[in-house]
Order: sequence, then structure tokens, then C-alpha cells
Amino acid sequence: MKKTKLKLGFAPTRRGVFDEEIAAEQKNLIRRAIQDFDAEVVDIEDVTPEGMIIYQDDVDGVVRKFKEADVDALFIPHCNFGSEGPSAQVASKLNVPTLLWGTRDEAPDSEGGRFRDTQCGLFATGKALRRHNVPFSYITNSRVDDKVFLKGFERFLRVAAVVKAARNVRVLQIGPRPEEFLSVICNESELMERFGVQVFPVSLGKLILKINEIMESGGDSFVGLCDELKNGFKDFGDNPEKNIQIFAAMKLAIEYFADVYKCNCAAIQCWDSLQDYLPVHPCFVNSLLADNGFPCACETDINGAITALMIQAATGNKLPHFFADITVRHPEDDNIELLWHCGPFPPSFAKDRSACAVCNSWAGQPYCGGNYFQMKNGPITVCRFDGDHGNYSLFIGEGEGVDGPYTKGTYVWFKVDDWAKWEHKLVQGPYIHHVAGTYGNVGEILQEACRYIPGLAPDPVSPSKEELEKRWIG
Repeated sequence: MKKTKLKLGFAPTRRGVFDEEIAAEQKNLIRRAIQDFDAEVVDIEDVTPEGMIIYQDDVDGVVRKFKEADVDALFIPHCNFGSEGPSAQVASKLNVPTLLWGTRDEAPDSEGGRFRDTQCGLFATGKALRRHNVPFSYITNSRVDDKVFLKGFERFLRVAAVVKAARNVRVLQIGPRPEEFLSVICNESELMERFGVQVFPVSLGKLILKINEIMESGGDSFVGLCDELKNGFKDFGDNPEKNIQIFAAMKLAIEYFADVYKCNCAAIQCWDSLQDYLPVHPCFVNSLLADNGFPCACETDINGAITALMIQAATGNKLPHFFADITVRHPEDDNIELLWHCGPFPPSFAKDRSACAVCNSWAGQPYCGGNYFQMKNGPITVCRFDGDHGNYSLFIGEGEGVDGPYTKGTYVWFKVDDWAKWEHKLVQGPYIHHVAGTYGNVGEILQEACRYIPGLAPDPVSPSKEELEKRWIG
């Protein structure tokens, strides 16, 4: 997985009527508590005298510093009551995911004195943020070393990663959708106008020309990748050397066009026009790209590529995604469903990595490029970004990967609480048979991220919206 660190604007705040030394101690405690998280912290020590937001005059300098640093998220920890007006103004000018939290106060001293009143200030800042139309996330008032803060802070960083991904989608569209796949139609204009999604079309002809060019010219990258595939996988069909070269060249060709157009995901017409010119299917290449953190959705499913970017970001970009058909119910258990596709699942998710085979047969016909393996068991989250008639939502659901009957392709049997409930929500839409998934329970991350994506409604099936909100609270 390739990833870049999030940039977090660190904007602690205090109210001037409270003790400044105690507030400074709190600021330093908080700064030390977050220094080992997976984010680049941008502070304001060089902007305000105390490295905190206190006065109205602090606002412009803080905003300028964070904009120049191009921060992805904002953290406003309250070191005492805080200054709600200036803090909210900073947040309103940045338009990035914003986290509000403050350390829990100590007991009053022996004379009844209180030195911070942090929680009281959090209520005030929450209202100020709302008045400035700033969506924000909140962690329960807690001590800096409490699990509720540490876990909540890490989850907020993943929320910010999802929002960053959703706001910067650049899709490489390789070929038109397959004629039979009405379900993957998307409104490209609407995606751009509402979500800033940009689509860059490349014809299958251009892809094939680039594949041939790479194979003819060779080169260190091409030769090295051929060796890597030969040593890492098995069963490359009746003409293994040629097929390995095609797979390597196809991966490099897709990466070439992605680099030209600065794309972070793709959607390819994987069948059936491509097979008129090449003796392989691209599913295996999609699986290799998936393990590199670059989604390449099947059947030119642009909304599917967006979905895949979002769900891998929900892991903090620490895990890849898998892109699946929702296929058939288990023959014996009504609450188990088959998540399957011809072969695009990342090999790192395989139950037995050594079993990954590239060429086999499907429906009695040779099928080279499928990458055949069962995924490992464990907790899985799936989601689907989709919409119609101008309304967009994010389907969210969690379940468990379990053993089940063998089938060809890449697959995992997926156990949920009530499949009939899932099925009705999926069929009645606005969804289709494609979902993106990853390991772990990240439903609350995806739901919280929708807070920062105008026009995208979270649509969880299980756990419910209320259950995910309760999990977020901790």
C-alpha cells in the first residue's frame, strides 16, 4: 500500500480569564499524546505567542499558516474553556474535517477553585461551529491518556483520510461500459459538479497499443515485474511466458496512463472487447493494482472505483480493498452470502497465498487472468457509493468472512445478521451487485465521513445508524 501522511492542523485554544500556565501544561500534554499517530502535525507555535488560539487577532495568521501547509484536517483541543469565536472562525475558513475535544478537568481545589472549566467551553464552541455552518466531529470530554480519546483520535484521522480521498477522486476510465451492464451507468457531469470527481477516458485501443509498446521495448521495470510474477504466482496457462509478459505490460500500461492523468483509481471494461485482441483477462492485473492501493474496478464501474477509494481510506490506507459481486446465498445458511469476482481481489487477502493460481476455466471455457483463491476469514466491512435521480448515499454493512463451498475465482463467504434485510436494501437501491470491502469493522468511520461530504447520506444496514453512533461515542 502506497500512502502519504495526513497533515493535521493543531490549534489548541484557551480563554484568557483562566490560568495561562495550567493551559500551557494541558497543551503540551495533548501535543505529546498525539505525536506518535500517523499524521504530520502542523502547530501554530510560530503564529501566536502561546501557540494557541486566544484572541480575535489570532485568526488570520492561523488560517494563513494552515492553508500554506495545506492541512487535511483540523484539531481544536480546549486547554481550558477556550475561545469559541476565533476557533470557529478558523474552522469555517479552512473547510476540512474538524475535531473538537478537551481534557477532563481536575477536582476543585481545597478552597473550591476551578482552573479550566473545559467541558463548559466545549458546549460553547460546539454552538459556535454550528452557527458558522462547520460540520465537526466530537470526542467525549476525557483525560488525555484515556482510551476514549486515544481511540477516538485515531478514528478521526481515518475519517479525515476518507474525506480526503472522496474530495480528490480522479478516475482513469479504460473503455466504455460493457453493453449489457446498464447497472454501472453513472452521471459523470453530476459527479463532477457535486463531488468534484474527475474522469479521464482512455480507449481500449490506446491501452493495447501501450501494452504492445512496453512488451516490444522491454526495460528494467518490465523485466523485473515479469520475474516477480513468475516467482510469485502459478498456473499461467498454455503459453506462460507470453501471458506473464502481457500481464506485466498491462499493469505498467495502466500505471502509465494513471500517472499521465494523475489518477488515483480506475475502472476498466474487463470484458469482452479486450479479449478480441488479447488472450487474457485483466482481473489478475486488477488484483495486483489493488494490493498497491490503486483500485481498478471491473466492468467500467466508476462509482465502484470511488467506493473502493473510500473504504481503503477508512483503514487509514493501511489495508487494500477487494471489489466484489454480491453473488449467491449459501446453500444451507440463509444469512451467508457469496462475495465473489473473477479474480481482482488482492493476493494479500488470500487465505493461502501459495494457492493463488492465475489461469483456470470458467463455465467450461479456458479463463486466463482470473487469479483463483479463497480469502481469509475474519470481520469484514463492505460499502457502496451510488445514486440516481440526483440522490446519493453510501451503503454500509459489516459481517464475518467464513468458510463455505469451494467456487472458482476469488471469493469469501460472508455471514451477516439478517441477509433478507440486506438484500431488500440493496435491490431497492440505489445500489447494484457491486460492493467494495476490506477487513475490520470500519462502519462508524464511513458514517462519520459522510458528515463532511455534502450530498452523500450514510445508509447503514447493520450495524444500524444508531449503533454506529454509539460505537463512535465509545
